[in-house]
Amino acid sequence: MKKILHIVATPRAAGSRTLQVSAAFLAEFTKRHPGWDVEELDLSKEKLPGLTVKRVDGKYALLGGKELSGEFKAAWEEIIQHINKFLSADAYLISTPMWNFSIPYMLKQYLDVIVQPKYLFQYTKTGAVEGLVINRKMVVITSRGGDYSSPEARKLDHQEPYLRTIFGFVGIKDIQFIIAQPMDMGEQLQKEKILEALVKAKELAKQF
Repeated sequence: MKKILHIVATPRAAGSRTLQVSAAFLAEFTKRHPGWDVEELDLSKEKLPGLTVKRVDGKYALLGGKELSGEFKAAWEEIIQHINKFLSADAYLISTPMWNFSIPYMLKQYLDVIVQPKYLFQYTKTGAVEGLVINRKMVVITSRGGDYSSPEARKLDHQEPYLRTIFGFVGIKDIQFIIAQPMDMGEQLQKEKILEALVKAKELAKQF
């Protein structure tokens, strides 16, 4: 059975505008793809492993072409569990609001945990980076308090460029965004923009 991993990076649950749009995407997706499993990873509830000295030293060992062993291997058990869960998916849905022009800290920590050499990427003999997460698609659904669609405002958007860069780095090139904005510039405008995002989510789920 194929699986889509839904990575949730908001603590607001039912109050989340982002998750309202994601729910519409998943409802349409599961209707059209009954053979797929949907696994949710709620980062607001997940106790992610911290990057301790031993874990960072383990990363440098991997970068140096060594295998993890002894205390380094033991220290990396939780990290490898998260990496394996990520790699077990055939596609990804990320639900994340914009916080302070970028992504929530919980999503950044998750990425710092899973983006590891020999697992998600490797360096070739020529020094080039080779992403190891290939033949997968991703949808990112996000809501933003302000409107970052103008050329000037886009300079403040460190969310979409970062996510495209980090996931492109590990090999995921097919990434589509659904952006609900602005959310905090009046109730009527918020309703209109959420409705627009809901329509886009359903349409994308039909094609995904």
